[in-house]
Order: sequence, then C-alpha cells, then structure tokens
Amino acid sequence: MAMAFKMATTGMWVTDECKNSFMEMKWKKVHRYIVFKIDEKSRLVTVDKVGGPGESYDDLAASLPTDDCRYAVFDFDFVTVDNCRKSKIFFIAWSPTASRIRAKMLYATSKDGLRRVLDGIHYEVQATDPTEMGIDVIKDKAN
Repeated sequence: MAMAFKMATTGMWVTDECKNSFMEMKWKKVHRYIVFKIDEKSRLVTVDKVGGPGESYDDLAASLPTDDCRYAVFDFDFVTVDNCRKSKIFFIAWSPTASRIRAKMLYATSKDGLRRVLDGIHYEVQATDPTEMGIDVIKDKAN
C-alpha cells in the first residue's frame, strides 16, 4: 500500500493520492476542485472526484451528494478591485442534513487532520445545504 498520512485523533489515514492531487491543483493548476470521501471500512480518506481546469464552482456543488458528507477543495480565481488576478483555495466541509449522524460525526472529527495534510488552504466553509456554500459566500470570503 502507498504511504498514507495518519490523522491521530480519529485513526483515519489520508492517502498519497489526496496530497498529490492537491499539490497538482495548487501548483500546476490541472484541477479546479477535488472532492474527498472517507471509506469507513478501510479508514482511509480518498479522492472521490476531480474537476478539470475548465469546470466551474457549479460543477463542484452538483458533484456533492445530497445524503452523505464530503470534503472538497476549490481553487477560486478572481480579479481584485486593483485589477490583479488572484487565486485562493477553499476547503469545504459538506455535511448535509440528510446524511447519517455517524457520518457527520466521523467527518467532523477527521476534518482538522485532513486540513493539516493539505498545506496551503486559505479559507474554510462549512455547509449543510447548498445556500451555505453558494458562489456569493466564496466571493465574499475571497475579497
């Protein structure tokens, strides 16, 4: 098995694929977003879906399940008032109301461990429904 990073508090492990995909997104800009999920049986945090550079924030929102938790990172490009191009990476903790209590607890206790492995996140958004993570929320935090 490939090297994995242990998240001490929950006993979860983050796979190399998670960290490598994040680094590719951060430095090479080959992904617009990455969705992560926890496999409860193997106790691994794995990559669930990767969005190409041409995909949008709406594509990320549409890829999140309505009845299960996920983590996601999104590379948000924008232009400041001074006309400077900038990029900020958002960490999204998605925990919809329809998901199981056990899943909500597992994702809540594992979040900080994953964030430590993914170095370079600028902002965090926690959402239980799509309105809490709309593009307006992202734009407001980025500016």
